[in-house]
Amino acid sequence: MDTSRLLRTSGAVAATAALLLSGAAMGGSSPRASAAVPSEDRGEGAAWGDAAQAVRGAPYAGAGAGSATTYATGPYASALGRPLAPLPAAVPSALRPYYAQKLTWRPCGTSGFECTTLIAPLDYDNPRAADDVRLAVSRKKATGPGKRLGSLLVNPGGPGGSAVGYLQRYAALGYPASVRARYDMVGMDPRGVAGSEPVVCLSDAEMDAYTQVDQTPDDAGETGELVDAYIKFAEGCEARSGKLLGHVSTVEAARDMDVLRAVLGDEKLTYVGASYGTFLGATYAGLFPARVGRLVLDGALDPSLDSERVNRDQTMGFQTAFTAFAEDCARHKDCPLGTTTARAAGDRLAALFKQIDARPLAAAKQRKLTESLATTGVISAMYDEAAWGLLRSAIRSATHGDGAPLLRLSDAYFEREGNGAYANLMYANAAVNCLDLPPAFRSPGEVREALPAFEKASPVFGASLAWAALTCGYWTVPATGRPHLIPAQGADPILVVGTTRDPATPYPWARALASQLSSGRLLTYDGDGHTAYTRGSACIDNAVNGYLLTTTVPPASQKCT
Repeated sequence: MDTSRLLRTSGAVAATAALLLSGAAMGGSSPRASAAVPSEDRGEGAAWGDAAQAVRGAPYAGAGAGSATTYATGPYASALGRPLAPLPAAVPSALRPYYAQKLTWRPCGTSGFECTTLIAPLDYDNPRAADDVRLAVSRKKATGPGKRLGSLLVNPGGPGGSAVGYLQRYAALGYPASVRARYDMVGMDPRGVAGSEPVVCLSDAEMDAYTQVDQTPDDAGETGELVDAYIKFAEGCEARSGKLLGHVSTVEAARDMDVLRAVLGDEKLTYVGASYGTFLGATYAGLFPARVGRLVLDGALDPSLDSERVNRDQTMGFQTAFTAFAEDCARHKDCPLGTTTARAAGDRLAALFKQIDARPLAAAKQRKLTESLATTGVISAMYDEAAWGLLRSAIRSATHGDGAPLLRLSDAYFEREGNGAYANLMYANAAVNCLDLPPAFRSPGEVREALPAFEKASPVFGASLAWAALTCGYWTVPATGRPHLIPAQGADPILVVGTTRDPATPYPWARALASQLSSGRLLTYDGDGHTAYTRGSACIDNAVNGYLLTTTVPPASQKCT
């Protein structure tokens, strides 16, 4: 899962589109830590396409290819093929009109925000005005005091999270005042997301049915229903989204960011990316190292992993987060999972899931809480320890036959509104992930072979996450990316932030990305929850703010608690 970051709002916890990794839910597969690579360029633009093709066809590391920390050197790296190579500095003539376009800003949203539309080619290898995509952009200008430092582009993750929504509802209002004073805060919805040519796959009623399908099939009939759901989802995306579906890769989104950088008048990109946004930012650095300004990559993904390894590592991450939740829960006398051990708590939760599988619980407006929705509800609360109180209450309600609170947590994860309407988060999530890496599994048989490893990684969530990883096995558009390293040789210092008990982007991924980047510097938060910046640690915030405002990089191996 990677977008539904839980933010503290007026003493409550509100779900917003921000940082969801959707491998744990029917809504999509885990965000793939890889780069989608464009097809070969023709003519003058060939160098730009061929450079990005450095990873095309490279063998990719499978399970057991190496330890969680041997990424940049040794046998694990040697199995990856060539790293992501930079694009030439000169902009090809066919792309110059995009880099020279003038933006027309208009007031939008709440006071102080402006919006505009950026035009980008659908296919950077073969730009044609008739196929151009229109990308939604918003900004809030630097407030002062102090000299303006340029634009600060933000991305909340997903893939599928709306950067415009994140900017207007949080970043431009909740980032430290010292940062907002010096930077124009900017958000651009990546192609295929929200306001930028959104990918669409199902009707709202169809999406309701999709999220309820049993994700831990017990027999051939339930397995067939799950496979049919994945096929219908994939075919719906192809039917409703057409040729866009083949052009929503991370490499293309990174190239869009470079167009925006130029149009905004910034010589270099300053950027804060969270979760999947770290992969987007690292990909930008790999393609345009000389244009890297100050990049903060918070809750990092490791681009050298294949999709099975990503899903299994993430499964272990959610188990780690659940253990921390269970230990905290045991300190409360009313803990619905008991007050003994985390393992006993996991057994009780698994038993509750099994009961709900056999008999779904009544919930709001004649809806039922199924096992898959209950699992999603629990996982959604793993992103922020501020949600643990809500989760304790929701589980307690479920044990008494009321599924409504867990259903609300699940709905927040899926970005389902009270009227039954869905945002396009889960559609974009699957579209980007399935393009960025070959599928983890291509058949139910492959999932069953992997189940022991997933269940070892998480006795609570392993089976559900393993079956969720089958989503891309039925995707209609072939993957264009492969696992690879991103050295970004020559880039200015890049700050990578990792949280030790992050459920969605395990801490070893942050260590791996920082070691791959030639100028990477790791900043560690010893704590819980998904990502670290602006989540309550003054130590983390001061280090990141200092980097953004003065280019001062934190000391090597700095750890905050």
